[in-house]
Amino acid sequence: MGAKGLEHYLDNSATTAVSAAAADKAYQIMTTVYGNPSSLHSKGMEAEHELTAARKAVASQLKVSADEVFFTSGGTEANNTALFGAAYATARTRRKIIISSVEHSSVLEAAKRLEDEGFTVERITPQSDGTIHPEDVAAAVDGSTALVSVMLVNNETGAVMPVGDIFAAVKAANPQTLCHTDAVQAFGKLPVRARALDADIISVSGHKVHAPKGVGALYVKKGVRLVPRQYGGEQEKRFRPGTENLPAIAAFGVACGEFDIEGNRERVQRLNAYAREQLLQIDGVALNSPANALPYVLNFSAGRVRSETMLHFLEERDVFVSSGSACAKGKPSHVLSALGLSRDRADSALRVSFSKYNTAADIDALCEGIAAGLRVLAHR
Repeated sequence: MGAKGLEHYLDNSATTAVSAAAADKAYQIMTTVYGNPSSLHSKGMEAEHELTAARKAVASQLKVSADEVFFTSGGTEANNTALFGAAYATARTRRKIIISSVEHSSVLEAAKRLEDEGFTVERITPQSDGTIHPEDVAAAVDGSTALVSVMLVNNETGAVMPVGDIFAAVKAANPQTLCHTDAVQAFGKLPVRARALDADIISVSGHKVHAPKGVGALYVKKGVRLVPRQYGGEQEKRFRPGTENLPAIAAFGVACGEFDIEGNRERVQRLNAYAREQLLQIDGVALNSPANALPYVLNFSAGRVRSETMLHFLEERDVFVSSGSACAKGKPSHVLSALGLSRDRADSALRVSFSKYNTAADIDALCEGIAAGLRVLAHR
């Protein structure tokens, strides 16, 4: 068992620890740069300067213009804004939405609501490798298609979707179709470049990249029209009115400045390989993440022990993992079901997700806990 007080946090796809620099920036904004960015006096201008700096930091990572980036409260709001905004903007002439069947709930539920409102929604199932194939999406595109939304990295398995190829195929089939990607799990871990992806709209979030919760951003390509979901003041060019959450936004900007995508990926790739090797030595463990998944996410099934039971057993040993998407709160995984996994295997699935702060000691504690859990729990 881990030493008292020594945590082995392996649930970074749910949320990450805020970096010291990002936390310091948030505190600075709350205590010294506390003006409203919309105020015309010097305190407001000081705050506006911080807002602009953060916008540029996010835009720099996406390789887009700062005026194409709008701040939101997180990935869910960004995804909702993308789907509803695009659907309503083109509703008179195009009413078909295409998504993958393994999207985050914020995309799935938004699409379901649009379907209830009379839009046509087509859901593309992944192939056996866990990814959405371009030809499957392109075959569904027609003249009535308003929007295609495919995530860049799956939040449960780490499967990397060929979004650039998918969107190129979509544009070839119908150049007017808008293309959106939920890049929340990819941002900061892969290079996310709007032009390379041929994306019109991109969602990202702060608390997955060592910034605070409650902040995200939406890239909207110049010339793309979305109908706003909120109405009020002049903030964010009236696209997302309301006083900006500047402490979180400024911290998000700092976190973006700390990205070391290649360096961290090499470290995490080694950790992932070590975890796979150690887990497969435990009788009853099967890996669910594809071999070419993003190394930050590793999904596996642990014998016939239900995932929630194993999760709490590990928690007692100061090892923290997930039984799937945190937003699902323990409900059966629609992602693993879409991949054709048996009910027993899906019910015992756990998701380990790494950050730049993890070490091999975290994996050792995890594997010791899984092995002990299978000995103790399998016969209850």
